[in-house]
Amino acid sequence: MEYPDPEHGTRLVVSPSKVVLGRGAAEEVGDYASTYGRRALLVASEVIFDIHGESIVETLESAGMEVVTYTDVRPDPTVENIEAAFERWQAEDCDVIVTLGGGSSIDTGKGVGILAANGGSIRDYGVDRAGYEGVPTPTPPIVAVNTTAGTGSEATRSVVVTDESTATKFLIVSQNVVPTVAVEDPELTRSLPRSHTAFTGIDALTHAIEAFVSVQSYSVSDDYARSAIRRISDSFTKAWANGDNIEARTEMMIGQLQAGQAFTNASVALVHGMARPLGAQLHVPHGLANALILPYVMEFSAMAAPEKYAEIARLMDAADDDTPDREAADAAADAVLDLCTDVDLASYLDEFGDVPERGDYLAVVGEMAQDAIDSGSPDNNPRKPTRKEIESLYVRIYDDALAPDSPRRS
Repeated sequence: MEYPDPEHGTRLVVSPSKVVLGRGAAEEVGDYASTYGRRALLVASEVIFDIHGESIVETLESAGMEVVTYTDVRPDPTVENIEAAFERWQAEDCDVIVTLGGGSSIDTGKGVGILAANGGSIRDYGVDRAGYEGVPTPTPPIVAVNTTAGTGSEATRSVVVTDESTATKFLIVSQNVVPTVAVEDPELTRSLPRSHTAFTGIDALTHAIEAFVSVQSYSVSDDYARSAIRRISDSFTKAWANGDNIEARTEMMIGQLQAGQAFTNASVALVHGMARPLGAQLHVPHGLANALILPYVMEFSAMAAPEKYAEIARLMDAADDDTPDREAADAAADAVLDLCTDVDLASYLDEFGDVPERGDYLAVVGEMAQDAIDSGSPDNNPRKPTRKEIESLYVRIYDDALAPDSPRRS
């Protein structure tokens, strides 16, 4: 779909060809996948496959498909991950990719599809080398069965890959990697532990907020973002506090889908530019990295788009219509920080982070800042940061959120 926008001209609105949403949607995976081929590569982590794999294999086989599995997906998938899965695709002569899991599984499946259709090395398709829309040929059909409520990867043209040889993450962006079918069954998110409910939930909220304030935003993406912010801010703590609250799980799944549709059409901004290097250096899950950064970037950026940040505060019930925009804009960052505190996000660093001593951290701040700039995401931020300002934000994040005796951890 293309949409005429007065400022930007024609815009391409990116979305999966089909979205299957609701309790029991996972039971229909075979019906959809079998319309595109006969031999599926099922991509998942071992943990997720052990929980949900048998039922997905059953629905695929019931539809007359043969199933080949790749279950070595790891969090923050690597170049080697994607290459190994692609070798399995080639060796078994598959024709459909089915992903089972969250962003890591979906990104691995997208990577397989890129190599299957285009060849070469996955590193060559990063935006730093190929630019945006740097994947020339569309992937084979991808059916993305989502088991989290956060990444939105099943609706996006983005792939994030870890390059362990350089301890960095790189981004691939192309409309040619958007999954063909997104399967959104909230029953599959019941198995998420509190930690990953927190990581994926704040990831989704970050997507919505960054899309909303991005200089690339427009009316269609804004409407997705507004709905996502409202749903997520209302349902996030409910789903975290009681994972069996299926109504909250459903609202979170819809919200994260809308957030994915928002940011894939408007782009992310400074938070994501900073989160990728931080996650790579500290081995922090992506959603947790976003949570550590988001309030400070919102506070930094509010002066450049006070009306947008004020609306975020109102959508989160942190301000009302009578509150002046500048005052409401300042309240938005506090509302997000309160939400992060409610779900105890900083406490997860004890288990899910490798936080260095302050001196060792400061030694890589310059490198992280340059990696953030090189990603291109900060260019979409309403307030354009200098390298020194990004470095200052990283230092503040350490002192306020990362250090063992920091306010947010204590």
